[in-house]
Amino acid sequence: MARQSYTKQDRLLKRAEFLRLKKTGKKIQGRLFIAITALNGKQRSRLGITVTRKVGKSSQRNRIKRLAREFFRLNRRQLAKNWDINIIAKNKAAEASNSEIAADLQNIFKSLRSCEKKR
Repeated sequence: MARQSYTKQDRLLKRAEFLRLKKTGKKIQGRLFIAITALNGKQRSRLGITVTRKVGKSSQRNRIKRLAREFFRLNRRQLAKNWDINIIAKNKAAEASNSEIAADLQNIFKSLRSCEKKR
């Protein structure tokens, strides 16, 4: 069974990585999230999460980030190629239930898989 941990190597950490994604990445819109994605040429897919103060209080923002990380950890093996993904939460995400958040992230991953088939 493959390891399903979420380590430091699985994260986008540097500002330059986020800026590169913004400049060269493809945008996927969901109801609760915007995902900016690009192939990374590395050994693994990586995730960055952006939740601004406009979204809600700190407990709501942290909940959104926690759910997004967990979804990525459990579902990144669905992606055939290695992507850099920046998930940006919209204001509606603060009031959404856990299942609504998971469904929206699932739609984003489905869009990514269809992009893989086209390339």
